[in-house]
This record gives sequence, C-alpha cells and structure tokens, in this order.
Amino acid sequence: MTETYRLHYAPDNASLIIRLALEELGAPYTCVLVDRADAAHKSPAYLALNPNGLIPVLETPEGALFETGAILLWLADRHGRLAPMVNSPERGDFLKWLFFMANTLHPALRMTFYPAQYIGDDQSAQAILRRHMQSEIARHLDTLEGLAAAAPPWFCAPEVSLFDLYLGPLLRWMVLYPAPNGGADWFSIEKWSRLHAMVTRLESRGCVITAIRAEGLGDAPFSAPIYATPPEGSAT
Repeated sequence: MTETYRLHYAPDNASLIIRLALEELGAPYTCVLVDRADAAHKSPAYLALNPNGLIPVLETPEGALFETGAILLWLADRHGRLAPMVNSPERGDFLKWLFFMANTLHPALRMTFYPAQYIGDDQSAQAILRRHMQSEIARHLDTLEGLAAAAPPWFCAPEVSLFDLYLGPLLRWMVLYPAPNGGADWFSIEKWSRLHAMVTRLESRGCVITAIRAEGLGDAPFSAPIYATPPEGSAT
C-alpha cells in the first residue's frame, strides 16, 4: 500500500489505538492535531469529517472513517494483517470479541470518565453510575482473562493483533482516569495476570515506542502508566 493516511488525533485519546495499528502495519500516515482545548473537535471543518465530533478520524482514499472499531477493521482488511481475514475460520470469533471491546468495554469505561454526559449533574447519581460501571468493567476483564487462557490465535498470542492494540490503551486509561486519582481505588492490572503479561510485552514493540515519543506516554504506558506529557495538544 502506498497511500498516505491522515489521522486526526488528540494525545492519549482513542486515536492512540489507531496510531498503534498504523505503526504496526508500517502504513504511511500523517497526523493532524485536534486541539480539544480549543474545541477543535466541534469546529465545522472537523464536524464535516465526523458529525459526532468525536476523535479519531482517519482520512483514506475511500473517504473519512470514524469509530475506532470500524477504522481498525478497515485497516486490517485493507492491509491483510492484524486480524483473521474474511475467509478464516477464526473470523467470526474475532469479530464478536472486537465488537465486545468497541460496544461494551470501551463505552463502560467512558461512563466512568464522563458520567455527567449520561446521567446529568447530580453528583450522587454520578457516583452510583461510576461504581456500577467499575464493577461491570472488572467483570468484563475477568471474562477477557478467561478468553486469554483459552489462547485464541489473535489474543495474547506471539503475533500481535488489533485486539491486543485496542485493549492496551483501555487498560492504561483505567489506571489514570478520572484524574487525579484514576482507578487507584478499584483497579490494578496485576489482578489479571494474562492481560498484564500481554500489555507488558506490547511495550517493547516498535509501534508502542513510536507512540511513546509522539504522545509523551512514559516508558511503560500500559503496565505502569503516568499522565501523558505530549509535545503538542492536551491529553485532558
């Protein structure tokens, strides 16, 4: 593939997942900062790419793509790597778990970060929602730990997959957010030993090392996260 993609990103945002995939694929791309401090994600120019005003967007020869799971799957199919291909017997199993990640785990995490967006300004209601979703997330991680034990070829395997690249940042954010205390009162990655081992392995990959430099993620962004200090834009 010779086309160059344009990734509209914010540091330590869901666009990080797409950056990791692009780097792992070796696909040429350029980055366009979406500065949330200036509400650039709500600008007319950005809304023309994604009417929902969410990050990321990936501009491709086939148009602008949004939704993290959709972008990942498109890239895998386009480049023939990082996921079971259409005729693979593993394809259906992979898809159901990829969409579990995108439609169940990731939204649950967002509810813990931004409860007011879902339940309004009542602080007690927000606390109830956050505690409930934290319990749900822990249950989902138990499920993923069991999935890793079953050893599908696309998860926690010697060859990295989209699923690994998606989960790593989610586990990072569970530690850090909501700031300033993050998940210190409910989450420790060491509880899920297989997931912990997987993200520790990820940190040695070139795609992660590049992302560390580009977004200021620290030396161990998944196994021992610190708040990002990006060279441009804001991670909060």
